[in-house]
Amino acid sequence: MLLNVIWFILMTVLLLVYAILEGFDLGVGILHLFTRKNEHRRILMNSIGPVWDGNEVWLITFGGALFAAFPTAYATVFSAFYTPFMMLLTTLIFRAASMEFRSKVASPAWQNIWDILFSLSSLVATLLLGVASGNALAGIAIDEKGIFQGNFFTFLNPLGVVTGLFAIFLFALQGSLYLQLKTEGELNYQMKKISKILSFSVLILFAVLTTVSFSSVAWARPRVITSVLGLVAIAMLGLTLWLSWKEKGGKAFLSNTGFITSIILIFASNMFPYLVRSSLNPSFSLDIYNSASSPKTLTIMLGIVLVVLPIVLVYTGYVYWVFRGPVKLDETSY
Repeated sequence: MLLNVIWFILMTVLLLVYAILEGFDLGVGILHLFTRKNEHRRILMNSIGPVWDGNEVWLITFGGALFAAFPTAYATVFSAFYTPFMMLLTTLIFRAASMEFRSKVASPAWQNIWDILFSLSSLVATLLLGVASGNALAGIAIDEKGIFQGNFFTFLNPLGVVTGLFAIFLFALQGSLYLQLKTEGELNYQMKKISKILSFSVLILFAVLTTVSFSSVAWARPRVITSVLGLVAIAMLGLTLWLSWKEKGGKAFLSNTGFITSIILIFASNMFPYLVRSSLNPSFSLDIYNSASSPKTLTIMLGIVLVVLPIVLVYTGYVYWVFRGPVKLDETSY
């Protein structure tokens, strides 16, 4: 039983790392069209150029861990969210293609096409991730066999839509704060102005999301652990707002990272011990016990993770250290 809990914690860690790293990554893409100069757009792309593909690997790792540890939940989730996941995959493909193809032809029309695709795919990907998270919290329409009984529009409920919008503004804020660390001059000043607006927007949407969650999802209502985490989240968001207005982008980036961490932990606390909640009948839900692999499989996979995960974290930290500081364009840049 302890193994099941450990794997749930591990899944939470993988989701948390993905949200932190891919958050600013997608946020940069969302903000891409807010810059008009070609040089500025190149700087935005190059700010995430060395790290974007590594950031996305954490989502794949999360899916792989879900498959290895909780195969029944994996089958149910990927079946129910098949259309949104295919849309997400399409957006991620267009993001990668945009970065690789934009600079291949020295034509404003060609570059504008890829700029639009890059920004739009980042926006839609974030929206889909947010909508999926909202529906995972509220529960999805699965029957006793784990078969989804709804359609794509079933996911467009109030909580799903609000969570999607919240994710867009939160990641855009994280992107603007990250860019203050990677830019100079006029572009840096522009990101400081944008972060002030976005921090207020996130505050308002967080209040709306909290209200909708409390009113529509019984298990999302305050408990001791979620109340403590909620207070931490409010403190981190308030600090982000204050630091943004003080134009201290680096510190604001760290405090907003703390806010994102608090949100993920609240989400995980509200989900535990369930992986997939059924909105049709609670008895149809899948938890960390009735959807898990055998204890032997969980033990072997955990041993592999304990060896590999620290190496990946060290390598990831090394990459960020090597490419620290403001972006400088040269002939090898995007």
